[in-house]
Amino acid sequence: MEQRIAFAASDTAEAQRARASLEARYGGVPVESADVIVALGGDGFMLQTLHATQELPAAVYGMNCGTVGFLMNEFGEMGLRERLANAQEEVINPLSMLAETVEGAQHRALAINEVSLLRAGPQTARLRILVDGKLRMEDLVCDGALVSTPAGSTAYNYSAHGPILPIGSDVLALTAVAAFRPRRWRGALLPKTAQVRFEVHNPAKRPVMADADSRAVSNVAWVEVCSEPSIAHRLLFDPGHGLEERLIREQFA
Repeated sequence: MEQRIAFAASDTAEAQRARASLEARYGGVPVESADVIVALGGDGFMLQTLHATQELPAAVYGMNCGTVGFLMNEFGEMGLRERLANAQEEVINPLSMLAETVEGAQHRALAINEVSLLRAGPQTARLRILVDGKLRMEDLVCDGALVSTPAGSTAYNYSAHGPILPIGSDVLALTAVAAFRPRRWRGALLPKTAQVRFEVHNPAKRPVMADADSRAVSNVAWVEVCSEPSIAHRLLFDPGHGLEERLIREQFA
């Protein structure tokens, strides 16, 4: 029995043309009744698709119609059903963010790549860091800090000089962004089960925003981050081009 395919595309002209051509060739069904969802765009659109379909049983197979395409496969119209039948599956869990603003409003969001805290004014942020309720750092003076999953470790985390994590590792990366004090502190590796809490010193003078995969919360007082094992995103990759291979290859680029 052939797999039922749903196509989703970003708003770019290239992705929309690709969707029209693929649907003409292979047909298409609504995402709610699909066995597999083919996402056409870049990494940002892949994250949007994963968030939007996280309650559905279908796996997601991305084809790059964007720029970097780290989470995507190479675009090609021919042999799609064969590629899907032979694809390798990777399962990743997102991060859960709970953020409270200085006004007392609470916001929840999920992040597949990372949860980041960033200064929102001209002065550095000052953060207190607790892990599983235990104070680990009283005062991190920095432009920001982030917690990254293995899948997101080559994104903002890597740009901030954080480590690349093997996709199967049960760890999270806690990485500082432009740390001033302690000046050479580069972060920590934490168990996947850890709960990280950031508390903002003097948020009125040193405002901080929190961001979970582009879902932003302004003027936060504290933020808690932990892995969310109850949600499993299923990604499909062409053989030999899965996340594990890409993460290893990135370290030798």
